[in-house]
Order: sequence, then C-alpha cells, then structure tokens
Amino acid sequence: MKRLLSLAVVLVSVAQPHAVLAAGSVQQIKTEKDAKPETGATFKPAPYDDKLVQLAEILGSLDFIRNLCERGTEPQWKTMMGQLLDSDAKEEPARREKLTAAYNRGYRTFSAIQTTCSTQLRATAERYRIEGATLATEIATRYGN
Repeated sequence: MKRLLSLAVVLVSVAQPHAVLAAGSVQQIKTEKDAKPETGATFKPAPYDDKLVQLAEILGSLDFIRNLCERGTEPQWKTMMGQLLDSDAKEEPARREKLTAAYNRGYRTFSAIQTTCSTQLRATAERYRIEGATLATEIATRYGN
C-alpha cells in the first residue's frame, strides 16, 4: 500500500495542467537512500510494473522538456521520480534500476531530437502529463487495495 501512496502524489502533480516541470539531467536519479545491489537478490516484478515503467519514462521526458522550456523552475518531475523510487523500489535494486533506466530513456529520447522549445513541444508535455495522470490513476485504482 505504501508503494501506491507515492502514485497518489504523482497523480496529483501530473494531473495539474499548469504544473511546473522539473530540473534534472540524464544522470541516474539519486535519492535519500540509494540501494546498493545485493548479490543474489532476485527481481520479483509487481503486477503493475509495466505501467510504472511507462510512468517513469514519461517523467523523464517531462523533465527534459522542463529543462528546455522552463529553465529556473523547481525540480518537480525529478523529485517525483525520486519519491517513486524510494517508496516503490527502495529494497529492490533490480526494480530500482529498471525504473531509473526508463526515466533516463524518456529523458534521452527527447534530448536526442530536441534542441529548442516550441509550441508543439509544450503541447507534447501537456499530453504526457495527461497520459501520466491516467497511468497513475489506473495503477492506484486497480492495485491500491
């Protein structure tokens, strides 16, 4: 249940149409207690992991767009990703790595093709916010007890 509580935070923030996008970089997200990979640790995916991976990739994309279009604003998307990692994959290094890779993939996808902010890119960010809110709602509703 604690895992899905963080999704509620993401849901509220992602759903806000005028949410401030986060500052960040392609580097792996650092959180309060970065888990060290344990030898012999097994990866047991949660039933909602595929949707969570999609959400992480969206957060990475939104983070890049924020860096390009809204410099100087708060690191909302990167912070949310850190909270998601801490609450949903804190004790599972393999899941943490998978979610971090998805976030970084979302960031890199846009960084490879976008060099300037445009109206179209801002519209894309809005669509991603809506898609992220939908994913978060779906995960929390279906798996949130």
